[in-house]
Amino acid sequence: MIKKAMLLGMNLMLILALVACGGGGSKTSNEPKESTTNDKNEGKTTAAPVQLQYWTDDRHDQEYIKEMVTRFNETNEDNIQVELTVMSENYTQSVDIAFSSNQAPDILRLKSANTEAFFKKGYLQPIDCYLTDDMKAKFSSVIIDGVNRFDGQIYSLPNTGLTLRLVYNKDLFDKAGITNPPATLQEMVDAAKKITEVGKSEGIYGFALNFKNPKQAFDRSVREILSLSGYQGLGFDLKTGQFDFAPYAQVIEYFKQMHEDGSILPGAESLDIDPLRAQFAAGKIGMYLSFSTEPGVYQDQFPTEMNWAGALAPTLDGQKGTSEIVSAGTWLGMSKTSQHQDAAWKFMQFMYADDVLTAYHEKGFGISVVPSIAETAKTPDVKGMEGFLIGEKDSLWPVAPNVTPEGANYADAFFKYMLDGGDVQKTVEDLNQRYNDALAKAVEKGEVKVTPNPSFDPANPQGK
Repeated sequence: MIKKAMLLGMNLMLILALVACGGGGSKTSNEPKESTTNDKNEGKTTAAPVQLQYWTDDRHDQEYIKEMVTRFNETNEDNIQVELTVMSENYTQSVDIAFSSNQAPDILRLKSANTEAFFKKGYLQPIDCYLTDDMKAKFSSVIIDGVNRFDGQIYSLPNTGLTLRLVYNKDLFDKAGITNPPATLQEMVDAAKKITEVGKSEGIYGFALNFKNPKQAFDRSVREILSLSGYQGLGFDLKTGQFDFAPYAQVIEYFKQMHEDGSILPGAESLDIDPLRAQFAAGKIGMYLSFSTEPGVYQDQFPTEMNWAGALAPTLDGQKGTSEIVSAGTWLGMSKTSQHQDAAWKFMQFMYADDVLTAYHEKGFGISVVPSIAETAKTPDVKGMEGFLIGEKDSLWPVAPNVTPEGANYADAFFKYMLDGGDVQKTVEDLNQRYNDALAKAVEKGEVKVTPNPSFDPANPQGK
């Protein structure tokens, strides 16, 4: 009886382990089923391949990812076939629709902008049970709570992160008699004015951003200016655990000054990022701020012969913090509803292999944040990439709570002030009130956890 009880207990533990990793329960087996057709040459039945769907909204790396998918499909020994779908827009909405209609992909491209929302909606499957000790050691130093780990479980491993830089036309700087990229916001305002003065007759202006979407524009510019200046870049005060948009307003005053000076490219209010890049490639914009994807853009999407470079963003009054590496911590995620989770993990494991991650970095598709890759990979052979590489002034920051206030978001409110003027102090007070009210409600509902850190050091944001 004792032996039977022990055997029953062991079987139960095995079943529970399988269920935890998606190999049991109501999910179908990942083992390929035999088809009804015989192999004409061998006279044997052939197994139908396991079909996986992988969705991404990345376009800059799609040719490389297609190549890796093809390699996996041709070389894996588990009869798994992955189909890649690249979406140019409405990615998040498409994912929502797919899950609501039971047509979700097996593997998802995750980013800092969508991972938390996908987790809260129950789209993602934790992958802890698949991680080997070697993989845990490889990624442990770059796994961050609220980015790729939620409630103690890991949902995605890192690959690359995006640095943010000032992108500037060196030829226009020389033409305007400017020796170096601006180190402060006042220097940026002055440089934009000089470039406009010498180039306006040719349709050249000192500064631009993709203001068609103010939040996208400010999140690729003000965010980085603030982090280098010693403040969290999305308006959250990590020391108090509350929102405080007063530092944000200080940066906006300089943007407003460039607008009043006429130094911003006319029509920027309706400018999207690709049309902006096209204007920059044509030599019509002196500078803007953006991500480390830009070198690849000017190599492939908008080839240009002009002399350009990337530099650390200017600051309010000196570098008191570090430049935040954004969109780090996530890359591939597994669907909670996938009927082939073990197969999905085999593909994910293939994509997280050293050779795949190293080539991704060296080809310039993204800058690796995985220490073992970053230490050994060669510098990407892409013009301009040297200005975006991770250095001593770059680091990962703690995650700010994501809340949705009633009324206009901070970007729309500040953009309105930048164009129309008004009382900036009242704008700050209104934003603080609405965002902190939304934060309090989210905390009360258990949607957000906030822990004030009075000793937070912006020069050492991870506290290591």
